[in-house]
Amino acid sequence: MKAFVSATSFLKPENAAAQKKLNDFFDDAAYNDLGVPLKGDQILERLDGCSAYIAGVDYITADVIARMPDSVRVISRYGVGVDRVNLAAAANRGITVTNTPGANSTAVCELAFALMLCAARDIPRLHDAVTRGDWPRSEGIELAGRTLGIVGMGAIGKRLAVRARAFEMNVLAYDPYFDEAFAKENEIARTGLDELFRLSDVISLHLPLNDETRHLVDAGRIREMRDGAILINAARGGLIDEQAAAEALKAGKLGGLGLDAFEQEPLLDSPLKGLPHVVFTPHTGAHTGEAVANMGLMSVQNAIQVLRGEPCPYIVRG
Repeated sequence: MKAFVSATSFLKPENAAAQKKLNDFFDDAAYNDLGVPLKGDQILERLDGCSAYIAGVDYITADVIARMPDSVRVISRYGVGVDRVNLAAAANRGITVTNTPGANSTAVCELAFALMLCAARDIPRLHDAVTRGDWPRSEGIELAGRTLGIVGMGAIGKRLAVRARAFEMNVLAYDPYFDEAFAKENEIARTGLDELFRLSDVISLHLPLNDETRHLVDAGRIREMRDGAILINAARGGLIDEQAAAEALKAGKLGGLGLDAFEQEPLLDSPLKGLPHVVFTPHTGAHTGEAVANMGLMSVQNAIQVLRGEPCPYIVRG
């Protein structure tokens, strides 16, 4: 059997155990030679003869799935999000889709917190100024005593909440499947979505991207936010209307923005470029040595279990 691995970090040394597991089970493996998320024919021309497709954040559309070779039996996401995988099309082809929940939750939550700190104190701009030989005065905000609103209280949101409480922040949270016991234990207040946006000084998004969440944060939602609020997105591009966010930053309505995910990736152009208190990272939340190792092992194990006909706990159903 043959596997195609598109995840660009799979060949890192941290993934030695996952690479060995892959090579022990599969007779052959092909890898992403372009180093970026793949689309269309870029995917299809690399799947010839493959039983397993261990996928990074590629654009696995209905058209791509319809044209996949009959040999493909499993799409094993190297990561949690499946918003770029057309699950209905995969089900129609009889292709199983899996993911790796929890494998990168600590890594993503820590990056979200780092973005929060950087936006609050404008750290990247100050770093650049000092590097140039300047010595600017800058007034940021303290997070202690501020209110953090977490939209999506899954594994990542929960970890972020614990860290925010350690920073003496008040924490509000919204999730349709709210964990009351966790919230009580960690002094987290449950709110509605509109209330959370009205009351929070910092808002961090931890949601999948779908028809209901696309542009969840639009111009109207931003108008309801507190003046000077900071917005963080280490989840999926498309949750924020970037044009509306840029206009709000210029007007002083938003106090800062930290993005690890964008509507367009890689980020070739954006109305947010060059604005103060804006921090960009290249969709790197999951890229720690620990998370890479976890995602690698889980994604390979998922593929093997599906191909062997064994129970797999991480099958994603549309």
